[in-house]
Amino acid sequence: MIIGYSLAILVLLGMSAFFSGSETALTAASRARMHQLEKEGDKRAAAVNRLIADRERLIGSILLGNNLVNILASVLATSLFTLLFGQGGLALVAATGVMTVLVLVFSEVLPKTYAITRTDSMAMAVARPIGVLVLAASWIVQLIQVIVMTTLKILGLATPADALSAEEEIRGAIDLHASEGAVNAADRLRLVGALDLKDLTVEDVMIHRRNIKMLNADMEPRQIVMKALASPHTRLPLYRGEKEEIVGILHAKDLLRAALPLGGDLSSLDLEGILRKPWFVPETTPVQDQLDLFLSKRSHFALVVDEYGELQGLITLEDILEEIVGSIHDEHDVAVQGVRPQPDGTVNVDGWVPIRDLNRATGWDLPDEEAVTVAGLVIHEAQTIPEPGQSFVFHGYKFNILRRQRNQVTGLNISEIETG
Repeated sequence: MIIGYSLAILVLLGMSAFFSGSETALTAASRARMHQLEKEGDKRAAAVNRLIADRERLIGSILLGNNLVNILASVLATSLFTLLFGQGGLALVAATGVMTVLVLVFSEVLPKTYAITRTDSMAMAVARPIGVLVLAASWIVQLIQVIVMTTLKILGLATPADALSAEEEIRGAIDLHASEGAVNAADRLRLVGALDLKDLTVEDVMIHRRNIKMLNADMEPRQIVMKALASPHTRLPLYRGEKEEIVGILHAKDLLRAALPLGGDLSSLDLEGILRKPWFVPETTPVQDQLDLFLSKRSHFALVVDEYGELQGLITLEDILEEIVGSIHDEHDVAVQGVRPQPDGTVNVDGWVPIRDLNRATGWDLPDEEAVTVAGLVIHEAQTIPEPGQSFVFHGYKFNILRRQRNQVTGLNISEIETG
């Protein structure tokens, strides 16, 4: 009798350990890896995916099985110690103490610790037997869920919890692995940059009109050719009269094809014939949509206008790609235009520099929700147009105003404030 009770208790403890380890493995399994393995034809991964698709029923079935074997083991332990010590409080105390230690160590901590170190492999190993349990206990779990939901409604407690979107889960995973050192800062910026595209508009990433290199279409052809050759850009807007009046886009390759047959005589260059029609896009266009337009139209250059049709800037495919991969430099580019690190650790910044570019160049975390440029951020936070010599502290950074032109802040010195 005593041996039979002991063997039964050990078997039940083993079943409890199996349920505990299975719960940990299945709830912590990587859904992304299971999905990929299922696509590759792994049937065990497919079983895992079916189970975790309905976590509530999965957890309910495992808890049901675990509680049943634990309670039964406790009852048998009480009977065993009653046989050993007779009726009375000593048997109950002994049974409670021994079962608490056995369940805690061998049926909870040990299997869960093992499962957490081999999450995916164990999840695939236990998926089929747990699947049988879930199928067999489904009607009981459904009944329990009805009782629970009814009780919560009677008590007036809200039951639904806000579920994380797929994007939030990805962002959370990226930040978690970055904080643990598994993802370096550059890779984190690229991954998050791809997710950020849908939240940005063309206005956020465009080159401001004050920084656009343009050519006057009324200049002599030779002058235009020389200035085009001296420019680091392959596409140059041409204007006539006011800079707002863009008459076309000059592409360096088109210019070269037209100029070569003429030899050195550029006076007969047909400039109008090689200009490309300018493409204007609204500044409110989502960056993701603009990327799709660039790819579908096979054009990499667009001029940005506001609601009144006035020129605000330009955007290229490279500008959008830089939001993902960071600054793309060639032999003609300046490393980070408008950002000049100083020997004392501070950074001199031109007011027109986009906050996102400054963050990428310095590794800072200045907010860009309320303003696009650094000057815009200072004006927004200060609620005034500051004068040279003024200093402000916002978001853990000190902003010293260096230059102002009319109503525009054109130069700042920024330093990060050390905390602690």
